[in-house]
Amino acid sequence: MSSKIYNACIYARLSRDDGDKLESDSITNQKALIRDFLSNHPEIHVVSEKTDDGYSGVNFDRPAFQEMMDEIRSGKVNCVVVKDLSRFGRNYIEAGNYIERVFPFMGVRFIAINDSYDSLDKNQSDSLIIPFKNLINDAYCKDISVKIRSQLEIKRKKGQFIGAFAVYGYLKDEEDHNKLVVDTFASEVVRAIFKWKLEGMSQGRIADKLNRQGVLCPMEYKISLGMKVQTNFRVHKKAMWSPVSVTRILTNEIYTGVLIQGKSGTPNYKVKKVMPKDEEEWIRVEDSHPAIVTKGNFETVQRIMQKDIRIAPAEEIVYPFSGYLKCADCGQNMVRKHYVAGNKEYTYFICSTRKAKKGCSTHSIDEDTLMASVLNAIKNHIDMILEAEQLLELVKSLPENQQNVFNYDAQIVKLKEEIERNKTFKMKLYENLQEGMIGQDEYFLFKKSYAMKIQEAEQAIAAIEAEREQMVNNNREQLSWMEVFKQHQNITEVTRNVIVDLIDHIEILEGKSIHVVFRYHDNWDKLIVAVSNIPDGIKSQMAV
Repeated sequence: MSSKIYNACIYARLSRDDGDKLESDSITNQKALIRDFLSNHPEIHVVSEKTDDGYSGVNFDRPAFQEMMDEIRSGKVNCVVVKDLSRFGRNYIEAGNYIERVFPFMGVRFIAINDSYDSLDKNQSDSLIIPFKNLINDAYCKDISVKIRSQLEIKRKKGQFIGAFAVYGYLKDEEDHNKLVVDTFASEVVRAIFKWKLEGMSQGRIADKLNRQGVLCPMEYKISLGMKVQTNFRVHKKAMWSPVSVTRILTNEIYTGVLIQGKSGTPNYKVKKVMPKDEEEWIRVEDSHPAIVTKGNFETVQRIMQKDIRIAPAEEIVYPFSGYLKCADCGQNMVRKHYVAGNKEYTYFICSTRKAKKGCSTHSIDEDTLMASVLNAIKNHIDMILEAEQLLELVKSLPENQQNVFNYDAQIVKLKEEIERNKTFKMKLYENLQEGMIGQDEYFLFKKSYAMKIQEAEQAIAAIEAEREQMVNNNREQLSWMEVFKQHQNITEVTRNVIVDLIDHIEILEGKSIHVVFRYHDNWDKLIVAVSNIPDGIKSQMAV
């Protein structure tokens, strides 16, 4: 037994990421085993105990491990005792570097009890068994990492939620923690945030309103539910709503029922730094959970947030046309001006380029004229959509049109029959060859011909099915955008909601004239083409 006295550090580590068995590898069990071992080694005095609970052994940038190294450098510790090599680390290169180079150079005795390794024993220190065990520990960690990653990938693709906490507005299902359910209270706050944004409020105004109403922000709400939330972003004693937290909600597609996961990750099991992934690598699952806001409202909010919208300091919401008016000549935004002359108040809009005296013409329009013109344009557009829809409904009801629709299936049936017929001919070719009815050259010629006919028919079926699918999708798309306009068919005034729902932008021309560019103008162009192709005879039936 050595007569030298060693000042030892007991080191223990545990991590679920490494597949550690929580009971047998628990911190308490590790320390108990080490103390029992040291009771038979009076030359080793314990001066320090270090624990890394929840840290992977793949890398050595662990807080307790680094504290131990600082004590070694200061001369306080010259012996390290661990339960086994896997507790010390699972990266065989780094573990081997410490055991074979760093510790010997610094005069540190290293003991791994269950692996029967003591660096004081020179015969063991030269053995190949230690690097081999380190390699096995490393490989085990890699295998666990691959299995965990694969399992998480499968869960993501199935639309199962795997985050630590549900997003504000949702809760984890008590019976299935991979399933999201709507939080009754928080979901109403989310709906209110989207509603206020659609009405013209800024993120800052929304945050102020929520704080005034005493609504807990997402982090404080989680804490109130008993969740153990840690964050580095807390500034005040109690976290508050901010424009950033409101924006985070307004831009999160999860509220439409879409679950997007895998936006970030680690490159491999040895590198723990989380890095963002390219968008094409994200896993997106539609309708994985109940929606809180409609997709239409979500998309409208995204459009609004891309516009240059400002709120007057004294106002709670934006003016109805804010962000929607453009100069028809230079394309710049129109500026709202307000003045009082005598007992009358006047509001008008002027080109921002002209206002800044950087060119452009002097055209402008007063707010009353603009309101009346836009209201008239919306009514006319809705009337035309309703008329076009009636025409399409009439065409769909005609017997000959129904026959044309049925032709998709009829054509497919015919093509499939042709495929089967050619397959039969192809099978009989060999019999004809054996019976001497055709020669070898004719056999290969006919065989190639039938194969080409089968291939052409299969391609034709694929094309017809794609066309039929496109027709179904077009009908769904057509119905959805038309409904947006139809819900405003009894419009009597122009409000912010109406503008947001129906208009892309408004161009202001000379002479107080305007050009309204409506939303879904591509769909409208397709509808015009479809209607123009309807025979005049059918159109006359609607007039009757």
